[in-house]
Amino acid sequence: MREFSVPPVATIGDAATLTDPVWDNAEVAPDAVQFDRRTPAGWQEVSCAEFKDQVVALARGLVAAGIEPGDRVGLMCKTRYEWTLIDYAIWACGGVSVPIYETSSAEQVEWILSDSGAVACFVETDAHRAVVPAELTVWSIDPGLDELTGGDADIDERRRTRRADDIATIIYTSGTTGRPKGCVLTHRNMLCDIANAVPGLPNLFREGASTMLFLPLAHSFARLIQVGVVQTRTRMAHTADVKNLVEDLQAFRPTFVLSVPRVFEKVYNGARQRAHADGKGAIFDRAERVAVAYSEAERPGIALRLQHRLFDRLVYSRLRAALGGRCTAAISGGAPLGVRLAHFFRGIGLTVFEGYGLTETSPAVAVNLENHIRIGTVGRPLPGVTVRVADDGEILIKGDLVFQGYWNNPEATAAALDSDGWFHSGDLGELDQEGYLRITGRKKEIIVTAGGKNVAPAVLEDRLRAHPLVSQCMVVGDRKPFIAVLVTIDEEAWPTWLSTHDRPVGTPVSALRDDEALHAEIQAAVDEANKAVSKAEAIKAFRVLPGDFTEANGLLTPSLKVKRNLVLKEYADEIAAIYRG
Repeated sequence: MREFSVPPVATIGDAATLTDPVWDNAEVAPDAVQFDRRTPAGWQEVSCAEFKDQVVALARGLVAAGIEPGDRVGLMCKTRYEWTLIDYAIWACGGVSVPIYETSSAEQVEWILSDSGAVACFVETDAHRAVVPAELTVWSIDPGLDELTGGDADIDERRRTRRADDIATIIYTSGTTGRPKGCVLTHRNMLCDIANAVPGLPNLFREGASTMLFLPLAHSFARLIQVGVVQTRTRMAHTADVKNLVEDLQAFRPTFVLSVPRVFEKVYNGARQRAHADGKGAIFDRAERVAVAYSEAERPGIALRLQHRLFDRLVYSRLRAALGGRCTAAISGGAPLGVRLAHFFRGIGLTVFEGYGLTETSPAVAVNLENHIRIGTVGRPLPGVTVRVADDGEILIKGDLVFQGYWNNPEATAAALDSDGWFHSGDLGELDQEGYLRITGRKKEIIVTAGGKNVAPAVLEDRLRAHPLVSQCMVVGDRKPFIAVLVTIDEEAWPTWLSTHDRPVGTPVSALRDDEALHAEIQAAVDEANKAVSKAEAIKAFRVLPGDFTEANGLLTPSLKVKRNLVLKEYADEIAAIYRG
């Protein structure tokens, strides 16, 4: 067993709540721009004073509509300015916000609203309204929130009725198995997390810095960034239009972004494919090697510095321009980022601060901070956090950021929180001598082969997904004689592969699943992944599937995690065929 603890750099007073920074900002820097709001006429600046006034107006409307302190209010909406405004208005009137992914099914929506005991719900579309139980009060965000901006309630007085240990939000885990569980987070939980994180990222969270948020705000990762932005008066814009994300980034020009590893993989793979398609593949490949070497070198020599300067003009500057030209940093979480990819991005001038956390931990537990980066790890525990790796490899967490338990679910709470206050994460990891944490897999996902070998799928899957042609993959082999993998093909990379291999344009993956050239390419990716494990853990066979895992077909969660139990069920025949062969 190994344990590492970092003393807190910030403590939270008993009277503190998440709305305090909104009021403080309006008093200290009323004219500072806090948000850029998308409107039909274009982007509109929202100052700190304007944001507070809008929060107060909406909170008064909620009080007038009968929302009492402690009432749960659902919020089902894509990432946009109104999401943040509503969240803070719910907190300001003393309510508890209950985020719902806007892609959730009718059954999920009904469960979350009924289990949480919500009395009302904000929705964005008529389709959302249709799945909200009829007995609830429903407010539509579009065409506007004017119907709710009224009343004369004293919001300052209402705010003061809430305390740090009161519930701020109930976030339902997206759930790779079973029904979502509601994670109960207090104002103290979330304030403690962000207050101890931002001092270690002073160049990201500060006045003059900016970010564009495009991940779902129903996810705790994006929510924490929202709180950090308001806490530090960092400027922020919202967008949910991923198809036009590059154009939005180039227009807004953020100084940092928040994303998940899959997005970084697609950025890299897309740039590499375009370079090769334009006949500049050799230049890009050389530029990649130089970027990785430059990042890996503690003190780059003259020759490496000169090469780096050359490729910065030819390649790296163009990659940075795709993010608006001012972006020098990114925060990544949700899954491990490959070591080579992390070095590549740092080498081109975009440092990726990889972190780790769970909804139950508000969510950030460990992060690579500006003066403490070790690529290949998720950093050291944040100040105020203690991380322990148990004898079986499970990561245990203690600190004020740990949630209060699962709403209406004492059995699940007892299984996750022990009597000493340790949260049992279900993740497997390793702590080095200096406290840097490395995630090695999920306890429940460990595969035990027929020969008794324990295999962590994440190691193989992360490396396999690094190949530009691979979209998703899932390692199988529990109680089987060997390890195999199901592979899906990236729909954006597929047209390029068809043209470069003289296959008819528009041919679906399902028609070429047994294509010799396609198998050779996937086999090469498998061989590369196998380099990370022993022979007994290596992938011996694979199947190319006819379609991808998506949120729409129910095989991915909104945070892009594979629902393994459903994939096993959906593709049971494919898996059986592997082992019959």
